[in-house]
Amino acid sequence: MHPVPPLLDPLASVVAHSPAQTRAYLGSPSIVRLPDASLVVSHDFFGPGAPHDHYGREYLTHVYRSADEGAHWERIAEIPGAFWSSLFLHRGALYLLGCTAEYGDIAIRRSDDGGRTWTTPSDERTGLLFPGGPGRENPNYHCAPVPVLLHGGRLWRAFEDCRDTRWGSGFQSLVISAPEDADLLDARQWRMTNKLPYDKETDPPSFDRDGKCGWLEGNVVAGPDGRLWNILRVHSMTPEGHAAMVALDPETHTLTFDPETGFIDFPGGMTKFTIRYDPVSRRYWTLSNNVTNPENPSQRSVLSLHSSADLRHWKHERTLLDNSLLPDPEPERQVGFQYVDWQFDGDDLVVAVRTAFQGAHNFHDSNYIVFQRVPRFRG
Repeated sequence: MHPVPPLLDPLASVVAHSPAQTRAYLGSPSIVRLPDASLVVSHDFFGPGAPHDHYGREYLTHVYRSADEGAHWERIAEIPGAFWSSLFLHRGALYLLGCTAEYGDIAIRRSDDGGRTWTTPSDERTGLLFPGGPGRENPNYHCAPVPVLLHGGRLWRAFEDCRDTRWGSGFQSLVISAPEDADLLDARQWRMTNKLPYDKETDPPSFDRDGKCGWLEGNVVAGPDGRLWNILRVHSMTPEGHAAMVALDPETHTLTFDPETGFIDFPGGMTKFTIRYDPVSRRYWTLSNNVTNPENPSQRSVLSLHSSADLRHWKHERTLLDNSLLPDPEPERQVGFQYVDWQFDGDDLVVAVRTAFQGAHNFHDSNYIVFQRVPRFRG
């Protein structure tokens, strides 16, 4: 077992580690608790040292299991052809939904043995939902391990189509959905919304118009009135952070955006976040990278818990990880506690963190996947 980076508390453990010199970095963590009480975490590999498919695209995912509340982790599966994927439970089965590769197909897999073996999405009847173009030809599907929401008798999950692989401005928001009682491996059961481009002409004046402003990595969330939203990270290069609230009409399967009301202040909106609703507190919760250094809008060295009653106004609840508070902190631009996925677990949160620390090349090129428990998150 790899030692835990020293700033993480005793409730943390290392799920996976890849030394920086391998240039194979660890990304896209996702976490679930299974009915047998074990924990399962998945992650993929990126970077020049990562495995690549025949088109040269990153495409490999590993799956880990813990039977002792995260103290120890066992790798139980290696899945070529899975990338940027979310784990979720549905009707007794474990699913993995994401892309087949960097800018690949949209695909889903099912496991009936807790993540040890998985179906193969070889065609439209076995989980190949929406084919992408070959190589970097359009469509170029993109996502992150974001929530799968059950609402109104359907499962909903956000993706993007990155037009011509133009990172930032090329991202077109979309959502896919299927009936909750459907065979989820059958592509005919799934439906895709329109693809909504980002319009840089509607950027607020504070946004950095560097040509890379765009939205990505959306969360489908039901608002307090039951209305559906896709809330997306916005690459605005502003230290205060912003998100975009894109309206989702479940009857017409249409996305629309009002730039006058759709941009909201969101702490950590420059980086991927996950939003979930807690019926106990009647609040929405997220773990995100709020920026404490205004000179560095890309900062990911602080991870905090935030909550909201209405999705539009967010409150800082507590700071969970802060590299600057260490007696001997590493340089800010080499540390990242990022791309966090998490689940409610009674009064606690169970969390998987993509971590760049202890010798990482930079904050982005993460060398750890770390498990963390946040006790009594409601305060």
